[in-house]
Amino acid sequence: MIRDYNLRKRVMVTGGAGFLGSHLIDRLLERGDEVLCVDNFFTGAKDNIQHQLANPHFEVIRHDINNPLFVEVDEIYNLACPASPIHYQHDPVQTTKTSVHGSINMLGLAKRVGAKIFQASTSEVYGDPDVHPQTEDYWGNVNPIGPRSCYDEGKRCAETLFFDYHRQHRLRIKVARIFNTYGPRMHPADGRVVSNFIMQALRNEPITLYGDGLQTRSFCYVDDLVSGFIALMDSADEVTGPINLGNPGEFTIRELAEKVVTLTDSKSELVFKPLPQDDPKQRRPDIGRAQSQLGWQPSVPLEEGLKRTIDYFRTFA
Repeated sequence: MIRDYNLRKRVMVTGGAGFLGSHLIDRLLERGDEVLCVDNFFTGAKDNIQHQLANPHFEVIRHDINNPLFVEVDEIYNLACPASPIHYQHDPVQTTKTSVHGSINMLGLAKRVGAKIFQASTSEVYGDPDVHPQTEDYWGNVNPIGPRSCYDEGKRCAETLFFDYHRQHRLRIKVARIFNTYGPRMHPADGRVVSNFIMQALRNEPITLYGDGLQTRSFCYVDDLVSGFIALMDSADEVTGPINLGNPGEFTIRELAEKVVTLTDSKSELVFKPLPQDDPKQRRPDIGRAQSQLGWQPSVPLEEGLKRTIDYFRTFA
């Protein structure tokens, strides 16, 4: 429970130096919370939180959540886990451990101190879906032994743990299933489609598409997603999720590439390579639950979000 003698809420963000975590921290500090950033800096970057280091209500701990952590907090946002295929496949065993052992440690902390806890789950729990768009009631079509399984199945197991802690220990939980998100502070070499296309276009290099480029994705700008995080965390205790957070606007990968080329005034040409194993053909969220239970929906159009993201990436090109 929040202490009566401190008006500021104490919020911990694991993975706080990452792309999503750093934007979330900015928003929490802006609204007046005390924020503890926990990160082992495997994929997170100090540059993402540098501008907050002088803030007296901000603190950073270098820590891997695979090890227990003993702190006093009111809320926990558990965002710690590599999220791009290049990073989570670098050490797949560690990726699974972060989702499973890390979740157990954070759930144990939440149980000890009575904190409310948020899990950053993923649309990858749906795998290569047979249902389109994906609703939260869909159980997914996931390969349990493929190269993406460390992330997909790790996140599925984390959801299991969260709901078992909720049922067994009455823990207050919030589970968000995050769809493709983009924006400033993405790692320029994280291997995800938006960052790949923008960097290749800015350098006038060939833009790499896999398969025929007709597979679809939905892209949510980071500011919209963070608003969804906070709306879910602040919702009534009975709203546990899982709740899809993403933009239901659907584009083919080829359409995205062509839009990036136009916005960057690039001379890049499109090149096609074989589709990686287990790469989903369609990915689009049904956000009806987020709209009805949180009053949330994204508002930043893809073109506007891409312009902001391109401006950020120009410094790396």
